[in-house]
Amino acid sequence: MKVSLAQASPKSGDKKENIRIMEKYVKKSSSDLVVFGELFLTGYGCKDFSDLAETIPGKSINKIAGIAKENRCYIVFGMPEKEKDRIYNTAVLIHPDGKINKYRKWFLPNFGIFEEKKHFKEGKKINGFNTRFGKIGLLICYDIFFPELCKSYALQGADILICISASPSLTRIYFERVMQARAVENTCFFLYTNLVGSELNFWGGNTVIGPKGDIKTKGEYFKEMTVEYDVDLNELKNARENRPVIRDSRPEIYKKLYEIMNAKK
Repeated sequence: MKVSLAQASPKSGDKKENIRIMEKYVKKSSSDLVVFGELFLTGYGCKDFSDLAETIPGKSINKIAGIAKENRCYIVFGMPEKEKDRIYNTAVLIHPDGKINKYRKWFLPNFGIFEEKKHFKEGKKINGFNTRFGKIGLLICYDIFFPELCKSYALQGADILICISASPSLTRIYFERVMQARAVENTCFFLYTNLVGSELNFWGGNTVIGPKGDIKTKGEYFKEMTVEYDVDLNELKNARENRPVIRDSRPEIYKKLYEIMNAKK
């Protein structure tokens, strides 16, 4: 399975141009899966997403689905999704046949320079998505710091975890410290795709990590480029036999966590 992680800089507020950028990267890659960063359709630094958000399906989704069909590949990207009077920070998975899956960001950062709760509502569903290569679980940026989310995907049978991100340089060290852990503790491949550009000094660093936590390949910092890798899903069997963390997971611990969190309210 050939994957391409597009380390690119979207133009703030210009959906037409950003779709053009996506098409350029897809056509250049000839990959089975092409992944773009968080809110790539609009750019991350918009002050107001209310006029930019779209329904799913919608005008922009239909155009990107056409790109996926034409190039016979899966495409993952981020966008602001509108549903009635609510807006979500959403990751979209488009299949080669035009089928659409989506995941709404669970954990919205609201500290320091981040004000996502001002713009978005929290997601509530955690569903893995079947593809012809295996099951995929989607995450968005800050979600990576909550291991229970990745564990939920792994318990559903996920083979690949994909995190699309808009991480500025001041947070780089935190992401790099945890992404390998998310791979090894769930014996899944982990694909990390970040933005680059001057909006918030995004650092790039797109990374492919194997199910034993080993870095397969990594993009340069602050540079527009494509990170490509041929993922061998046969590695999963050996990793899971040697460290059967999913088999040995104990569901009662999640009940305990629920009780602890409720006691603090």
